[in-house]
Amino acid sequence: MREIIKSVAFNDIQLGDYACLARVIDEETVSVFAELSGDKNPVHLDEDFAAASRFKRRIAHGLISASYFSALFGTKLPGVGCVYVSQNLNFKRPVYLGDEVLATVTVEKIDTIARKVFFKTVCKVNNKTVIDGEAVLYVPY
Repeated sequence: MREIIKSVAFNDIQLGDYACLARVIDEETVSVFAELSGDKNPVHLDEDFAAASRFKRRIAHGLISASYFSALFGTKLPGVGCVYVSQNLNFKRPVYLGDEVLATVTVEKIDTIARKVFFKTVCKVNNKTVIDGEAVLYVPY
């Protein structure tokens, strides 16, 4: 397996290729995402509300972490010009403010006729899976 750090042409993609991105979820990230998405659920934004929830403190929007897959696809693997066909997500654990999320996408299958690449997608915090799923990308180049 080889980690990809730049865009890869369709014909150069190999099974097992992967790319990673690590980001710390901070107050600004959550606030900006709430404004962009319109999701102002108090479990993300209000300490008192979150303290009374099952999580006991504020959690990040799940789609913040999931959006890191899009960043990897558009900038590293496959990279420029690729387009999402599908993505499924399984949310396993909450992500708290201050957590560092490590997103990884790994090539699992390549359809050379349809120019589609199938990926395993995983986000981890402290080596524990918080999101997993699969994605399919169309790669024109």
